[in-house]
Amino acid sequence: MHIAYASVEEAITAPGLRMVVVGGIPSPWSEAAKGIFRVKGIPWTAVRLAYDSKPLKEWAGQRNAPVAVYGDEPPRSGWAEILLLAERIAPAPPLLPADPADRALAFGLAHELVGEQGLAWSRRLQLVHAGLQGAGGFQPDVAAYIGRKYGYSPQAGAQAAQRVAGLLAMFAARLKAQRAAGSDYFLGAALTAVDIYAAAVLAMLRPLPHEVCAMDAGARAAFSFREPATDAALDDVLLEHRDRMYERHLALPLSL
Repeated sequence: MHIAYASVEEAITAPGLRMVVVGGIPSPWSEAAKGIFRVKGIPWTAVRLAYDSKPLKEWAGQRNAPVAVYGDEPPRSGWAEILLLAERIAPAPPLLPADPADRALAFGLAHELVGEQGLAWSRRLQLVHAGLQGAGGFQPDVAAYIGRKYGYSPQAGAQAAQRVAGLLAMFAARLKAQRAAGSDYFLGAALTAVDIYAAAVLAMLRPLPHEVCAMDAGARAAFSFREPATDAALDDVLLEHRDRMYERHLALPLSL
């Protein structure tokens, strides 16, 4: 999936939809947003996050990614805000169920994947904790920076592995139940945003091969961190689902 990246100045002045994304790393939040735009066929202008760019911070309102800016509308950085924007720009194909109960379930599952204290969030704290303990994960200086940014504490870090394992087990059980009912998807019989988020999040647990994901070497080493409880909970059904989503709906190689 080749993406042409614009400069900060080009992105600021471009029309339509623009999005700041993390460069060199398959950040679940950035990659999921890219996947949503791809599935919906939404054209957009990509710009890599530059932490030292004052114009980018002033335009996007923060030094973070993803941040989507549509026309003259305010920047959107939350995963749900970006998803709802995409649903408005291109209602078809829908990535949220029409039934209110199913829609609520989709938002709940998505939150447990990419929301605060969800799987990606907790895995990040797990990697911070390991790095600060000198046991793998992020390099200590990176771990310290990320930990300050996302509310790390020794207690939260120590609990992260249990949270990750519990969420992995829950998602694996749901996929197995769906498979028994004849579906390859988390909800119903069709792709939803939940499937895209799940596929993207697994980059933090089992990165895709270098041939299709040429990512920063330090990030690959961190994301490849192994821990017994996490390994035990990472059921093959989750990896099979990830691979199926890329084969059917997303695209490889990733363009980071």
